[in-house]
Amino acid sequence: QVQLVESGGGLVQAGGSLRLSCAASGSMYAIDDMAWYRQAPGMQRELVARISRGGDIYYIDSVKGRFTISRDNAKNTVYLQMNSLQAEDTGVYYCSADVLSTYYDPGTMYLGRGAQVTVSS
Repeated sequence: QVQLVESGGGLVQAGGSLRLSCAASGSMYAIDDMAWYRQAPGMQRELVARISRGGDIYYIDSVKGRFTISRDNAKNTVYLQMNSLQAEDTGVYYCSADVLSTYYDPGTMYLGRGAQVTVSS
């Protein structure tokens, strides 16, 4: 079984910064895409940023220029550096990982339990 554990959330004033980390552990052959989602109160979960194993990156428009996603393949860890935080960034942030159990496995998506990020205005 694969587990994802997020860390680094918290309370910050508008304009501040936070760095989220997410480490994957368990039985796995490899990890393809890793990503960060967020869910604001009363809203649906949305994809914030995604990074492939080779380093291809996607961001939603609202975080471009402010957030940076990165990963350390040797540590099975993905990061999200969040700068110039705004009240609209408040929510629970979840990391995900597409995990392959074997070379031929199409992959299974796992989701962490989430980390709360609160930005006060």
